[in-house]
Amino acid sequence: MTHPETLHPSLWRADQLAQSATRCMDTGFAALSAQLPGGGWPVGTLIDLLVQQHGIGELRLLQPALAALDKRPIVLLQPPHAPQALALAALGLEPSQLLWVRSGAKAGDALWAAEQILRSGCCGALLLWQKHARGETLRRLHLAAQSGETLFCMLRPLGAAQDASPAPLRLSLRPAAGGIDIGFVKRRGPQRDTPLFLPLTPSLLQRHAPLDRPTPATAPARSILPALVGG
Repeated sequence: MTHPETLHPSLWRADQLAQSATRCMDTGFAALSAQLPGGGWPVGTLIDLLVQQHGIGELRLLQPALAALDKRPIVLLQPPHAPQALALAALGLEPSQLLWVRSGAKAGDALWAAEQILRSGCCGALLLWQKHARGETLRRLHLAAQSGETLFCMLRPLGAAQDASPAPLRLSLRPAAGGIDIGFVKRRGPQRDTPLFLPLTPSLLQRHAPLDRPTPATAPARSILPALVGG
């Protein structure tokens, strides 16, 4: 019997995970990797992370992949709070590796900056926090991501799960005791209705300086990451 993937990499059987057409990075969590096409986070594509609220463990979820970027730049674009350098350093991410980008007042500035970063291929990862994005904008970002091999995660409210998206991987993230519940909104593979519980045990430092709850914007400048302003 001919397997669909031998005909075209975009084809797969409904009862199996597709073979990713792009390079994938290990998530660092065996249980999660086993549920993803290609066995990890796909690079050079849009990943939609839909969070119930900020600070539930989304950065700890991405930590193994970010730490494996071999000191390539990581852009934090329009995060909801000023990043805390000490807590991020506890993740194994050097402050010199991180770029905190604050866009202008216009809603489209962050999206424009994201597209330029993706097309430049200058960074190992781009994390973009955005409340609203039209389908046309998502398609542009997805296309820009395909021009390189950047790990591109867009963090949006959970309610955006109801909207269409070109992202081949869409996960919902909800807080749970001792970790997070991951829902598979969209993946190239069989539907999974039961969420995957992923334990995220904080270290002692993380308990005192939560990784996903950055310091207020009023913190001294020396305690936050270098800032760039997107046009």
